Amino acid sequence: MHVQDSHWSSASAVAPGGAMNPAAGGARGDAARNAPLRVDAQRNLEHVLRAAREVFGELGYGAPMEDVARRARVGVGTVYRRFPSKDVLVRRIAEEETARLTDQARTALGQEDEPWSALSRFLRTSVASGAGRLLPPQVLRVGVPDDTDGGAGGAAAGDARVPQQRIQPGTGELRLVPEEAARSGASTGVAGSVVGDDGAAALLEVVGRLVERARTAGELRPDVSVSDVLLVIATAAPSLPDPAQQAAASARLLDILLEGLRSRPA
Repeated sequence: MHVQDSHWSSASAVAPGGAMNPAAGGARGDAARNAPLRVDAQRNLEHVLRAAREVFGELGYGAPMEDVARRARVGVGTVYRRFPSKDVLVRRIAEEETARLTDQARTALGQEDEPWSALSRFLRTSVASGAGRLLPPQVLRVGVPDDTDGGAGGAAAGDARVPQQRIQPGTGELRLVPEEAARSGASTGVAGSVVGDDGAAALLEVVGRLVERARTAGELRPDVSVSDVLLVIATAAPSLPDPAQQAAASARLLDILLEGLRSRPA
């Protein structure tokens, strides 16, 4: 019985004349070689992305690729095979983070009828997720007037986690910075335009709705802008070595900042 089974198994892989049947043995050989590689490649990609979020969250987008590879426990060549340049990796992380923040803001809008509850829910969710440490540069820019741009830097230029921001003159509101202008901040080690304008605009639009609702309801200080809210997310997300200490510090700091955002009776 065993001999017969062996015969039929061999025959199915051999074409007439003794040649290997490519539809049988060859296909099985290719599948055997390729399947483990696909699994390994996917696992390496997940490790690299997780490591990149951690490293960029701790050190800013100026951190070198070698640090990402070391944290992912892969060779730096493996990182570059998936992401041919650091700009590509930074863009991937920033776009994912922007989309995640936008989803969190939409959820708060859809599930909270009370304007202040919606805004505070969005802030608490975003801070707890550590999103502030990965906000893309052209979305989060500390208020610096246009005419100071030539100074390229000020205090913010050395910290890629809180880069410069342009404020629309006379409004205090955040606006997107053109790509060529953003590139002038290359000294920070951050890609000039790390997330598509569509993704950034979607985030600003939905956060703007949260801000406007709370302001109209008289629960938010009238001078608070979208850029202020995004800055709160970045400020209240410190990177501390102990997770419990980090969570406690973030919660405490956010409570203080939320109190500062609320309007007070005259």
